[in-house]
Amino acid sequence: MHFLYSELSRIFRINLRMVKTSQLPAVDRTVPLEQISQFAEKVTIFTDELRETILAPRPRKTAPIFKTGEIADLCNISHSQVQYLATKGDGELPPGKAAGTGRTRTFTLEEARIWVQKVSDIYQTPLVTGTREPEGKIIITAQLKGGSAKTTTTMCLAQGLTLRGRKVLVVDLDPQASLSELCGLYAEKDVTPEDTVLPYIYDQQIEGGLLGSIQSTYWDGLDLIPAHTELIGAEFHLPAMQKIKPGFRFWTVLREGLEPLRKHYDYILMDTSPSLSYMNLNALLAADAMVMPMVPENLDFISSLSFWRLFSDVSKSFIKYEADKKYDFVSLLLSKVDYGRTSSAPIVRAWAQSAYEKWLHSIEVPASSVMSTGALAFSTVFDVSSTHSAAKSLTRVRQPIMDYCRWLDEIYAEKWRSAQ
Repeated sequence: MHFLYSELSRIFRINLRMVKTSQLPAVDRTVPLEQISQFAEKVTIFTDELRETILAPRPRKTAPIFKTGEIADLCNISHSQVQYLATKGDGELPPGKAAGTGRTRTFTLEEARIWVQKVSDIYQTPLVTGTREPEGKIIITAQLKGGSAKTTTTMCLAQGLTLRGRKVLVVDLDPQASLSELCGLYAEKDVTPEDTVLPYIYDQQIEGGLLGSIQSTYWDGLDLIPAHTELIGAEFHLPAMQKIKPGFRFWTVLREGLEPLRKHYDYILMDTSPSLSYMNLNALLAADAMVMPMVPENLDFISSLSFWRLFSDVSKSFIKYEADKKYDFVSLLLSKVDYGRTSSAPIVRAWAQSAYEKWLHSIEVPASSVMSTGALAFSTVFDVSSTHSAAKSLTRVRQPIMDYCRWLDEIYAEKWRSAQ
């Protein structure tokens, strides 16, 4: 046995020396463009299959159902008042449907919005010959750092404002089209470049302007101008037009396109890519106000500061033409806030307070692990009905967003009211 062990050891040592002295074949890690194209085709199939799994069954997204208590909260009245008005039978308000013993009722989103518009004390903008007077406001969510909950914040603000009776349009300006997917569209299956703002960017004389790009969504009171990967084409067209057409003001194109839409909406919310592109500069100059979501972490905070330096630098070339430009407000909204003992949030919050002062909002949106689960993918905290098992866990996230929507909406409600 000892002889056998020694012989095996000798053979192993010989083979090991041979491996060390022999030259192993080099690993070829080069990746030609053709291979990238092949990989892109493969992952496109994978992505489509994944989306089909996540978003099935169809319809892909449905609005939540509201209970009597939720209607009462939205309208700031009592549960018994809702019950009385719903069963009054005068046809003034949607009665909903009786549930269980009949002591509570359920309402669709459309019915809930009617209740808010007719019963709550929230000021509603009047419609004059089918259009809104005074005109709606344009708000941008901007941030250089990816993962800041910018797109989710845009969607949640839009949904929250509709629950205050507002008519809202969201404009997706990010080629990744995540906002479009939150609205229930497959970015590359349901959307073509012609459905986006791109045709107007290419030709400001296009018939109907941006009106022809508006689509309704699964959420009552919320419309969408979707995005597509080919939106990147704007980053080549706009600078090219500066050379071709002397005096072309590339930064005003989107503002001029959105201006007619103000008559149709209380709010127009724009979601941008995490960059300071030509398209995003257009959005920044079109906006009346700016919301910057920020995760309270070191890199996110530094990135937020970089945004202002870059914006200032690139705007120097045209700032002389925008002497009267001002924002109604700039609001830094802390999102995905971790309140755990080891969190960096307290330190970064203190930095933000020093740097942003009154721009930093006191309302914070806490982090939630519930929204990362597969069952709630492509959803927001507002998409979940009160009967869902995760509803109670999401209340702590939903409520701060509703409070923030109220703060934002009351700024403009006061302006609209005084303009009458």
